[in-house]
Amino acid sequence: MSNSFEKNWTNYNNGYPLFDNEVSRYISVAPSKNQYRLSRKPFYCFVHFGMNTATGREWGAGVETVSDFNIKKIKPEQWVNTVKAAGASGIILTCKHHDGFCLWPTEYSSFSVKYTDYKGDIVKEVSDACRNGGIDFGVYLSPWDMHEPTYGTPDYNDYFCNQLTELLTNYGEINEVWFDGAKGTGAREFEYDWDRYYKLIRTLQPDANIAVCGPDIRWVGNEAGKTRKSEFSVVPAYLRDTESVSKNSQHDEKDAAKLQRLKSTDDDLGSRAVLSKNAYLCWYPAEVDVSIRKGWFWSKNENKTVKSSRKLFNIYLNSVGNNCTLLLNVPPTSKGVIYSKDVRVLKGLGKKINEMTENPILVERLGQLTKNDGFIDFEFDSLKKLKYVIISEDIRLSQRVEAFDIYIKKLNGKYKKAASKTIIGSKKIIKLRSKKCIGARLVIRQSRGTPAISEIGFYE
Repeated sequence: MSNSFEKNWTNYNNGYPLFDNEVSRYISVAPSKNQYRLSRKPFYCFVHFGMNTATGREWGAGVETVSDFNIKKIKPEQWVNTVKAAGASGIILTCKHHDGFCLWPTEYSSFSVKYTDYKGDIVKEVSDACRNGGIDFGVYLSPWDMHEPTYGTPDYNDYFCNQLTELLTNYGEINEVWFDGAKGTGAREFEYDWDRYYKLIRTLQPDANIAVCGPDIRWVGNEAGKTRKSEFSVVPAYLRDTESVSKNSQHDEKDAAKLQRLKSTDDDLGSRAVLSKNAYLCWYPAEVDVSIRKGWFWSKNENKTVKSSRKLFNIYLNSVGNNCTLLLNVPPTSKGVIYSKDVRVLKGLGKKINEMTENPILVERLGQLTKNDGFIDFEFDSLKKLKYVIISEDIRLSQRVEAFDIYIKKLNGKYKKAASKTIIGSKKIIKLRSKKCIGARLVIRQSRGTPAISEIGFYE
């Protein structure tokens, strides 16, 4: 047989050390309690809603007034039901976007829903609907503010922290706080007091993860739903430098096209070659943010750009199924509801996600492997049409597996390679073309220390 199973992590390890001081350094990096909890709920939704929904803009123009917000009501329960039907676990609401308009009755600005014809507090309505619907709630608060007069002065950091405090104390448990580094090309030069923001969040909402200009979740690097071949969670600590994230963020509405491509220089963030050159490492998993439509805010002109259920499912496989989380943007209309086409597509996505594991062939929890587990065999009770293999590492022991193969066992007892992959991490979803087989074999080729496989599942 041309395929050798004998060269595996227990002996050859692709020529790399299984254990040494460097490996010990890598696998000493593990997720925090909040980051681990995030890995158990890897798919959630962004909801872009606000002044831009009323004006039909993608970014604010800086000239809006409260009278421009002419939306009278919303149906947050419909948002929650739609998100749940898609298989998502929560909502992150754009409580204030770059235009500076606040969806809650803030005490620190007259540019808020309080001074419009809208009767109510949109943030409260959405957070209550999430809680009643059993899903998580998170907040987006744009650091850049086109409207606030103090922006660009030290007083703005006080203003921002005051508003952040309102969001973190008046709306129950916050699952995630989402910051970007976007700043318009004409905006005043100004350094955000990130450390102060983080300290405030840790004090008021200690269970919240902070993304993307934040220390807990990193931006994948594009808004097209693309990921790297090997998406590592253990990366150089300098990637947490929020100012570098800010420099690479969108700074103009026209910049959106540039965010559709990955740079080749960004392809490797966590290999041994990269980590060996960096003294400080951190656990910093990637989040894939992508919109269901061309834009981030709803526009009737973009109804034809809604991604299909199949397209969204492929993004899901490439993000959640590749050691990332997925933040899918679903923008409500100016009528306060998610558009019917979007609802239909999201329901289709949820159906595809559920169908993936509807017919389990065999699911096993392996735990820490031993020297006898260079390759592991799985026998099925009859001939099966294997379609998905889903593997998860126990990331509480860090991210270890660097290369593995999946083989299928044919009726004649011979093995055929079905997939050859690199990392696993919190979840690896391998889609096959209904391979007929009576069993399977997992061969881990390369690892950082002893692999720890939380679970492996085979599905028809």
